[in-house]
Amino acid sequence: MNRFSRRARLAATTVTALGTALGAFVSTGTATAATAQLNGQWAPFTRCPVDAGAMLAADGLAQTPQCVVSTSPNGTMTLGKTTVVTGRTDLQMGVVQNSDGTSTVVAPSAGAIIADSATVPGGLLGLMCPSNIPAVSAICDQITNSTLNKITATVESVGAPSDFDQSAGVLTDQPIVSLPVRIHLQNPFLGSNCYIGTKSSPIVLRPKNLTYPEFGLSFFKGDGTVTDDGEMSRIDLTGSAQNDSSFAVPGASGCGLGLLGLIDAAVNAKTGLPSAAGKNSLTLNDTRTYLAGLTAPGTAAPDAGKVLARDWHSAVK
Repeated sequence: MNRFSRRARLAATTVTALGTALGAFVSTGTATAATAQLNGQWAPFTRCPVDAGAMLAADGLAQTPQCVVSTSPNGTMTLGKTTVVTGRTDLQMGVVQNSDGTSTVVAPSAGAIIADSATVPGGLLGLMCPSNIPAVSAICDQITNSTLNKITATVESVGAPSDFDQSAGVLTDQPIVSLPVRIHLQNPFLGSNCYIGTKSSPIVLRPKNLTYPEFGLSFFKGDGTVTDDGEMSRIDLTGSAQNDSSFAVPGASGCGLGLLGLIDAAVNAKTGLPSAAGKNSLTLNDTRTYLAGLTAPGTAAPDAGKVLARDWHSAVK
């Protein structure tokens, strides 16, 4: 077997086609790897938490450190009676693969998910008007322009991902990971603390591939330069659609600038929240997932995590 074949085999075994095409959506990393621009094959991994304690402590034998990115340009999300067209989502995290088959997920300091805000169809008028609640009807009567009517919805991480299944990334119809999130609704009349889902009662997404992703494998130097004998390897899983229709959605809360839950009630009544599992859906189009790790992590033992961090930092522009 030639050297390249051995390395390909090692890389495929090490990263096991992790490919978690997640996207819609944690131990905590440090600010040194918060957000960066990187060269070459490192380019997608702008927020990998390489400086987090769990990543640095990975020895390459009992624990193998890896960086994971998954993005989607757009999709749709249905919560109760409301469907929103989503924009770009970007999930980034570190994963420590343990020798017993389990894994530890490590998120960037600002959270695993960054998502573009989506515009809620119909705005405030569509979300809670008309209403038979006098205080809410008074607000409805004041909405005379698009600025006051517009509502944006933003997905936010609110807890640690769990139930991570590395093999599900290359399969179909298998949940890849559990992701607790909440939806931040923003409008002048809703106040700054209007959410669907909370830290204590989140929406838990379990995305899975609807189609098999296309597979790619490359090797590169620590600074991101492609080379057949590189100490780093990257797996690309692209072109898959993802979906989750299993999650429940709690009611909205914290909306309405102190109106004692009246706007919460109006929003929930109009949108059909809370909504039981099976009545909601998330679809992510054209997911693109990248995973990077040491080609042969055992050769860097006991400092595999430190080597990964060193290489990541060497690629920062």
